[in-house]
Amino acid sequence: MKRVLIFDSGVGGLSVYQEIYAQLPGFQYIYAFDDAAFPYGELLENVLIERTQHIVSLLVERHSIDLVVIACNTASTVVLPSLRKNLTIPVVGVVPAIKPAALISKQKAIGLLATPATIKRDYTNKLVEQFASDCEVFRIGSTRLVEMAEEKLRGKAVSISELAEILYPWQNKVDSIVLGCTHFPLIKQEIAVAFGSPVHIIDSGLAIANRVKALLGEQVKASSASVLNLTYNSAANNHVAALNRSLQEMQLEAIQSLCYPKI
Repeated sequence: MKRVLIFDSGVGGLSVYQEIYAQLPGFQYIYAFDDAAFPYGELLENVLIERTQHIVSLLVERHSIDLVVIACNTASTVVLPSLRKNLTIPVVGVVPAIKPAALISKQKAIGLLATPATIKRDYTNKLVEQFASDCEVFRIGSTRLVEMAEEKLRGKAVSISELAEILYPWQNKVDSIVLGCTHFPLIKQEIAVAFGSPVHIIDSGLAIANRVKALLGEQVKASSASVLNLTYNSAANNHVAALNRSLQEMQLEAIQSLCYPKI
């Protein structure tokens, strides 16, 4: 049985996990998130690399992982080269879905919704230059949306009015929105409601799932035995019980702590 490790700074990577699981339910999944250092967009690059290397390498060895998904846009732009150098298995990253958004936009005006770190990175600028040179690309960098997605999975309602205020600068300007953070698909429905007018909302989840499928091949017939999909975080916190209820609905076991505190 193939084993896939999905890593993120928080719960955003669960949106990617759900896409992959929908296509490949017979694999075993290990979901790990570094909540002790959340959010990653505020970390120095060397710290981000060190933490990601530590947690990913530990779990790859512990569970004989076949493929790693770095389900974090910020981490993907920083850690992929070093991870691929140190691991002998495939490592899949995520990038904002700028290319499909540019192709689908009739107004040639798209909005990139991401973390403050992601919208400013050279990597993002190169994606825009390569795939959306014929479009006007508006950018909003928001840590608050990351927090709202985290809160939603812990049982707190998302404020539509707060979302509408964040998205207000794009009203009547864009016809496509790129969700450039894996947290954001968790509140995709609320974003659509808050935006109000019709808009295409695009994320990278399906593309990542297709990439995993291509690298690992079609799964063999699932065994009759129940597969336990495991969850790890870096440090215990007060919201684990509420989050575990959401994880259970996604076929993930209760969180185990790696006891890896923030440096």
